[in-house]
Amino acid sequence: MYTGIVQSCLSIQSVEKKEGLTTFTIVFPDELLQELKTGASVAVNGVCFTVTRIEDRTVSFDAIAETLALSNIQFIEAGTQVNIERSAKSNAEVGGHILSGHIVGTSELVAIEESSNNKRLIFKGKADWLKFVFEKGYLAVNGCSLTVAALDRGKAQFAINLIPETLTRTNLALLQAGDPVNIEIESQTQVIVETVERIMEQRFPKGSLPLEIMA
Repeated sequence: MYTGIVQSCLSIQSVEKKEGLTTFTIVFPDELLQELKTGASVAVNGVCFTVTRIEDRTVSFDAIAETLALSNIQFIEAGTQVNIERSAKSNAEVGGHILSGHIVGTSELVAIEESSNNKRLIFKGKADWLKFVFEKGYLAVNGCSLTVAALDRGKAQFAINLIPETLTRTNLALLQAGDPVNIEIESQTQVIVETVERIMEQRFPKGSLPLEIMA
């Protein structure tokens, strides 16, 4: 479990690519190494990874083919900046919202709007998960818990606003148009939408909706 509050933005130290598997390492600061053990879970750009090795301050992770296909981890190289969050403890304060580290895929940054002390990022959504996104609802972008500032279902786009603190602590400040970010939708919203869809399908199979509902 994670809270969507990024603890550090760190550089990838090394990347080793094999068929169907990518191993990468990150040098952790002392505060993130405390009580960290092999087998522990760490979110890297919002993706839940298992620690496979710890040597001094260097922490290793493995990304399998499915993870690479779904996430922007497939694009990392030495020097790439990634967001890091250790798994939350049972008494942790949830400053963002509860995350699992299981992303639905990536979203492309299509535009950046900037004004004094404000930055808005506009992303292209995908139909299979955009139905779970609502204005003022929660969304995780590269592991950051954020509020959806605007939503245009016609264009399949959504926007988030970033305060200076978020820009300072995360890799979102480095994004450029065309860059892919990892998306995790808010689980409670997904459950509600899917439950409503299932009930509607059970009560009103395709082609049998009452005229007043279809109108």
